[in-house]
Amino acid sequence: MKILLVAALLCALPLSNAMCAALEAPRGDVVLTVTGHIDNTNAGNTAAFDIAMLQTLAGRRAIMETPWTNGATEFDGPYLKAVLDAAGAHGKTLRIKALNDYAADVPVEDATDYETILALKMNGKPMSVRDKGPLFMIYPFDKNHELYNEKYFSRSVWQIKEIEVVD
Repeated sequence: MKILLVAALLCALPLSNAMCAALEAPRGDVVLTVTGHIDNTNAGNTAAFDIAMLQTLAGRRAIMETPWTNGATEFDGPYLKAVLDAAGAHGKTLRIKALNDYAADVPVEDATDYETILALKMNGKPMSVRDKGPLFMIYPFDKNHELYNEKYFSRSVWQIKEIEVVD
């Protein structure tokens, strides 16, 4: 009883919300796993997300040109920051891993300083693996043209399967 009372009191503190947030178990196929320095787990020591879970997170729809698409393309998905918040992530670097084992190290500031999204849809349609899906990290090239360079292109991982949060 004392343990429950202490846990309830700790969860009432603003600084402890990330530790106390419950992360539901995915009901569909897992498309993203967040590992490493996280507080909210639902599959062992990881935070697993299916498409439905990702669609409930805050995000944006944006139309922009990218080096990987022809002309103006619409992308839609949750903010990277929203995914990290849901997992209770804390670290300095994100190791974004693709299905083909390509990985890019991305500073956490790219999630907090920019409206970076994990696109689930391109031109209104879910992205297949063949079309860079199921998740494609998209920087806000439409809002910040200074991001349109090789530095951010190399961090724009597609076919994302995992985000490892490291120090």
